[in-house]
Amino acid sequence: MSYIKINAPLETGFGTVLSEPALTFIAKLHDEFAGTICDVLRTRRARAAEMNGGTLPRFKPETARIRADRSWSVAGSAGAPGLEDRRVELTGPVTEDEVVAALNSQAKVWLADLEDATSPTWANVIGGQVNLFRAIRGQLPGVNNDNQPTIGLRPRGWHLPEKHLIYVDDNGQEFSTSGALVDFGLYFFHNARHLIDNGSGPYFYLPKLESSQEARLWNKVFVLAQNMLGIPHGTIRATAHIETITAVFQMEEILFELREHCAGLEAAGWDYLFSVVKNLRNSTDYVLPDRERLTMDLPLMKAFTDRLVATCHRRGAHAIGTMSNLMADHPDQEFVAAEFERMREDKAREAWQGFDGTWVADPALVPAALAVFDAALGSQPHQLENKRPDVQVTSENILDITGLEPVVTEEGVRVNIRVAIGYMNEWLGGNGHVALENQLEDVSTAEICRSQIWQWIRHEVTLDNGQQVTARLVERYLGEELALMQRTADDHFDEAVEIFRETALGEEFAEFLTMPAYTDHLVDRVSKPTEAFVA
Repeated sequence: MSYIKINAPLETGFGTVLSEPALTFIAKLHDEFAGTICDVLRTRRARAAEMNGGTLPRFKPETARIRADRSWSVAGSAGAPGLEDRRVELTGPVTEDEVVAALNSQAKVWLADLEDATSPTWANVIGGQVNLFRAIRGQLPGVNNDNQPTIGLRPRGWHLPEKHLIYVDDNGQEFSTSGALVDFGLYFFHNARHLIDNGSGPYFYLPKLESSQEARLWNKVFVLAQNMLGIPHGTIRATAHIETITAVFQMEEILFELREHCAGLEAAGWDYLFSVVKNLRNSTDYVLPDRERLTMDLPLMKAFTDRLVATCHRRGAHAIGTMSNLMADHPDQEFVAAEFERMREDKAREAWQGFDGTWVADPALVPAALAVFDAALGSQPHQLENKRPDVQVTSENILDITGLEPVVTEEGVRVNIRVAIGYMNEWLGGNGHVALENQLEDVSTAEICRSQIWQWIRHEVTLDNGQQVTARLVERYLGEELALMQRTADDHFDEAVEIFRETALGEEFAEFLTMPAYTDHLVDRVSKPTEAFVA
C-alpha cells in the first residue's frame, strides 16, 4: 500500500496539516496522477526541443473545432462566492506577517503564493500551510478587516518536486512528491469544507501551464479531490496563469479543459517574456534588449493581452491583468510618485483593454490600482460584456517583436547580474519576495535576468559601448558587482554565484533557475535528496 513518508523535522504546529488523513489523501493523488505528471513533463521537453530547433509555436489545427465552437462557456464566477468582483488582486508569500497584511488590505482577492514568491524551504512550505489554516479559521492575531479579500492559493508548477515528503509506492520504491499535488492537496483537504461553510470556496491559481493537456490534468485532479471529500462537482474554481509562449496559442483550449472549474485567465508578463527567451533562445530574431525596454505596450505584449481579454470574455471567464511590482517603501518620494503615476497609466490601459481586474505585489499599491478600476468599472463587478470584437490576433501578431529597440547596455548586463545574484541570495535564505533595484522581485524576474545574459553571450551581442558580451566579460562585471554588495553572516552569495554561473554562463541552458537551486542547496540542509520525482 502506498504512503507518504516525512523526510524532515516536524516543527511546532506542523502536525496540524501533516496529519495521517491528509498524507493519505496526498498519497492517493500520487497513486492516480504521478505517472501522468511524468508524461506531461516529457511532452514539455519534446516540445521545447522542437522550438529550440527553430519550430515556432502556432495554433493547433487539431483543436480548431474547439476554437470555432461558440456554444461552450466556462463556469466563471457563477456559484463561486467572492469571485464576482476581482478588480484588484494582491499576491504575496504566506509568512504570518504577509498573510496578516494581505487580509487587512483593500484587495478584492488575495493570491497566497507558494510558487514564485515563496522560497520552498520546509519551513516556508508547511509553515505557510499552517498560516493559511489559521487565517481561514480566524486564528491569526492582528487581522482587523471586516471585509477581507477572498483567498486563492497558487501551488507550485508541475515541474517542481517536494523532496521533504517522500511518496512510497506499492512496490516500496521511494520518490520525491510533486510540489503541485502537495500544495494543492494539503490546502484542499484541510480548508475546502471550511471555506464553503463560510461563504467562500476552494479557489486556485494554476502556474506555468504550457498546454491544454496540462490543464486537463489539473481538471482530473479537481474531480478526484472533490469526489474523495464528498464536495459537489464544480465547486473548485481555478484561474490559469498564461505565462508561456505555448499557452498563449492554447488559451481557448485551456479554458475548454477547465471549463467546469474555471474562473478566468491571468496575464503574467515577466514569466511570458522569460518563456519567449527560453524557448526561442537559439533564434537571432528573438534576442531581447535590456529588461527596462520590455514594456506591455510592445506589439507582442499587446497581442498577447488583447487576445487574452477577447478569449476570456467570449467564454464567460474573467481576464486579470499583469502584476505591478513597484516598491512603495522607498526613501526617494519623488521616485515613488513617478512610479505610482506610471502604474496608474498601466492599469488604465488594462481597464481600457477590457480587463476585469489587475494584479499587484504590495498592499500599499492596492488603493491606487483600485481607484483606477473603480473609475473604469463603476458599480459593475467586471467587464464581461466587453467582447472585444475588434481583436483579430494571428500567430504573426503574437510573435511580432517589432518596436523593440535592439539595445543592450553595460548597465543592463550589470542590473541583470545584481538581480539574479541578489534574488538567489535571498531565496536561498528563505525569502522569495525581495526588494531589489527599486522593484519587488520574484522568481520570474530573476529568470528573465539570468536567461537574457545566457542569450546575449550565446549570440555574441554587442553592447552600446562597443564591447561584445562574452562569459569572460560577464565574469568581470560579476566580480566588480560582488565587491560592492554588502554581506552579512547569514548571506548565501557563494551559493548564489554558483547557481548563476550554472544557469547563466553554462553551455547548456537550465530549464528553470529554481531546479538546481532547490535540489543542490535547499534540500541538502535538511536531508540527502532521494530519487527525483520526475523520471
